Amino acid sequence: MPDIHHPGRRSVLAAAAAGSASLGASWLLTGCTGASAAPALPKGAKQGTPDRGGTLRIARPPASEAETLDPASALSAYEYLGALYNRLVRVGANGDLAPDLAESWEPDAEARTWTFRIRKGVTFHDGHRLTSADAAYTLRHILDKETASPQAAVLAPLVDPKKLRTPDAHTLVVPLKTPNAEFPSLLTHYNCYVIPDGSARGIGRTGIGTGPFALESFAPAGPGRITAFEDHWAGRPVLDAIDFYSVADMSARSNALLAGQVDLLSQTNLDFATARVVAASDRATIARVENAQWYVLPMLTTEKPFTDVRVRQAMKLAYDPEYVVKVALQGAGTPGWDNPVPPSDPAHLATHPEHDPEQARHLLKKAGHEDLTVDLYTSSYDPVFTPMALAYQDSARRAGIRVRVKTAAADSYYTQIWMKKPLMATYWYTGRPVDQLFTQVFRSGSSYNETAWSDKGFDALLDRARQETDDTRRRELYGEAQTFVVEKGGAMTPMFADRLVGISRNVRGYAEHGFEFDYLGIGLKGA
Repeated sequence: MPDIHHPGRRSVLAAAAAGSASLGASWLLTGCTGASAAPALPKGAKQGTPDRGGTLRIARPPASEAETLDPASALSAYEYLGALYNRLVRVGANGDLAPDLAESWEPDAEARTWTFRIRKGVTFHDGHRLTSADAAYTLRHILDKETASPQAAVLAPLVDPKKLRTPDAHTLVVPLKTPNAEFPSLLTHYNCYVIPDGSARGIGRTGIGTGPFALESFAPAGPGRITAFEDHWAGRPVLDAIDFYSVADMSARSNALLAGQVDLLSQTNLDFATARVVAASDRATIARVENAQWYVLPMLTTEKPFTDVRVRQAMKLAYDPEYVVKVALQGAGTPGWDNPVPPSDPAHLATHPEHDPEQARHLLKKAGHEDLTVDLYTSSYDPVFTPMALAYQDSARRAGIRVRVKTAAADSYYTQIWMKKPLMATYWYTGRPVDQLFTQVFRSGSSYNETAWSDKGFDALLDRARQETDDTRRRELYGEAQTFVVEKGGAMTPMFADRLVGISRNVRGYAEHGFEFDYLGIGLKGA
């Protein structure tokens, strides 16, 4: 897992990560010289029906040796999770909620008590039948302080584990401490995969779930193998098996793909030069996942000069997000305009303040920060960080802001820089429902609130939105919350970026939403 905070970052990399199990790729990439030397990148993965059977080989970044298959953990091996487990509720490709292990759910009139109807005929990998007791146990496990689950901070203010009820084998009743019309969306988080009743002590090793694959082997920070689960409730997966390999760096993973040693690069956003080489090869190509990553320049609001809202507003008005997308992403993305809710989200508010360097100068002068100089930290951890930082530096110059871009070590970036320096580059994966996004990243006191922004008015607005049972009015309130973040918050969101995923030309059925892909339908041509 990239981070103990959110999907997409591995903040607990061991110092010995470079010595992790690798595929032995020793070639060097050549010819990464720019767009003129290679064709344009593909718009999406290859289409067509995969053949039944075969083994998909996935290269993933190295992780902590404390990595676990417990989905509730901060150190869960989430490349495995969607294959081994199911949730009660998932997010569909259109951004709406969809049934998973819960066939349906409904609130009472005040959205204070939610009733989930658990799917019948579902079998865990160890042979026992899914019941509502498993669903209740999963929630209690997440909320248990000993689990230290990142999702506990989201669910604990709402759910008393002692009050969960299971009136029959296929009904789960969840009384809430306060009304919340968005509660089912909070169960779509990857920490919320359902595990068997009583399995907490061993689940990190056994990986027993209801997913399309069952665990054959797993080594923390190392290789592993999962095999098709014949009794999966939604049908057998296309593949026979998936092999996972831990490969030390992006170049090694890319070289392994080009050499035909692996079929897919998991959790690896390729830089443009490498992506062009991959797309031009005979063995591999690129799957492009639109607006899959949300890039941020967080300003730590507890550190000067960002304690002053006028400085934060000036920093946002000073730069042009369209310019940053053009330079940093070469157009492969969408301007963010400092709104963290992606354009594809049904709750997205399209209106935003325009780029205005003169107004930025005016605000800085009022705040006593004319000729402002700031340090912006970046690293090679992600290939987009430095291009984004440099594009911001160039654009903000028009407002008289001097930005000094400082490069930090990749292996300690999320332990020494993130949430410690006043201004830095980071990213998240999109795919979170709007209430989850705001609660985890922007609400006062959240351990993932990377700007340390605290605003009682914003928190109260979230509470009102949660309690509103009228869908139209609730969406309006989440729109107000977006305006609040844009105008007062500490997070600059220059852009949403397309993720460039390296895959074999034999892969078919690659479909990704958020940070997960469809394990049930993915397969190989010629398997």
